[in-house]
Amino acid sequence: MFGSQLFGGAFRHSAGIGFNPDYQISIGDRVSLRLWGAFMYDGQLAVDPQGNIFVPNIGPVAVSGVRNGELNNVISNHVRRVYKVNVHAYASLDIAQPVKVFVTGFVKQPGLYGGIAADSVLSYLDKAGGVDAERGSYVDISIRRGDAIRKHLNLYDFLLNGKLDLVQFSDGDVIIVGPRQHTFAVSGEVYNANDFEFGKNQISVNDALAMARPKPGATHISITRRQGSEKTSEYYPLADAGSVMLNDGDQLTVTADRYAGTIQVRVEGAHSGEHAIVLPYGATMADVLAKVSSNSMSQTDSIQLFRKSVAERQKAMLALSLQKLQETAFSARSSTKEESELRTREAELIERFVAKAGKVEPKGQVVLNERALQTTLLEDGDVIRIPEKTSVVMVHGDVLFPNAVSWQPG
Repeated sequence: MFGSQLFGGAFRHSAGIGFNPDYQISIGDRVSLRLWGAFMYDGQLAVDPQGNIFVPNIGPVAVSGVRNGELNNVISNHVRRVYKVNVHAYASLDIAQPVKVFVTGFVKQPGLYGGIAADSVLSYLDKAGGVDAERGSYVDISIRRGDAIRKHLNLYDFLLNGKLDLVQFSDGDVIIVGPRQHTFAVSGEVYNANDFEFGKNQISVNDALAMARPKPGATHISITRRQGSEKTSEYYPLADAGSVMLNDGDQLTVTADRYAGTIQVRVEGAHSGEHAIVLPYGATMADVLAKVSSNSMSQTDSIQLFRKSVAERQKAMLALSLQKLQETAFSARSSTKEESELRTREAELIERFVAKAGKVEPKGQVVLNERALQTTLLEDGDVIRIPEKTSVVMVHGDVLFPNAVSWQPG
């Protein structure tokens, strides 16, 4: 479910300190105050249950509810009412009041969690183990104080747009995670393939794709609907599907229905032309050879063709052959103890051979017939290699001294 990645423990250990300018001073906070000039004072003052701090020689100053960014001005104004000149003040929030907040609903570990008033709702949710990805909602989270709902939150606004309303908590506030709302699934040619949640009865394909982000090559969508006992499918061009509505449980698949118009073939080895040749879909080996600029060193009667799909098939067939070899070795029966020991050693050797042979990467070479070049179709990504003429003959294999010998006629 999209949103479950939020709660991996990153927020629970990142407690705030409440020093942002919009933080409102509350009961229990501690204010650091310095007075200098005709009267000297340096100390910390706690906000009492009346919402005041008592400044020596000044009296009570109401600071509860004052924005942190305005705290210094409020206290300085009170000081100037008593000391017109020669006394200056500087005040700042020193320690924010710790609070305890209930987290309940569809979270993994409902309970009472401590923090400070300026901590984000993500911090408290993370301390509760996060939203239950199977039952909880990421779009229906509310914060209650007493009998009043203070704020409704949608975590998708934060995940997709970076928007998250900050809430200043008090002791006894309750964060409630509602049950999962409606959902749909997106797969295919998108960057964010996932299950998504939405709060309304329906959601448009445009809004759904804004969350899933289609890839540039996407052209069509298919919708599988499971309403009641019926399962239906719909298919639309991407450009015409914006107003189509999705319901709870629908599955949206984004596809790239593009057909090859051209293919690109690589030409390597001894030639004097381009190394990449673009040909129409369905081109043959003869078509590409007509575009190759051979030179005096090109050995055109020994051209090689390498193909990725052939290499993949060769790899699969090699794996199948090795598997059968293992099965034969492991299932062989022995009639005597000596034969059993021999079979065991043989199986160990075969197992080592299979492990080593399984790492071989086939080249995907296609054996060409010179008389069938007109009908040998090419695929996109094929590699054509033109060997270079040489005057050296390689001698190797079952010989005592593998060597290279200079060739001469006769």
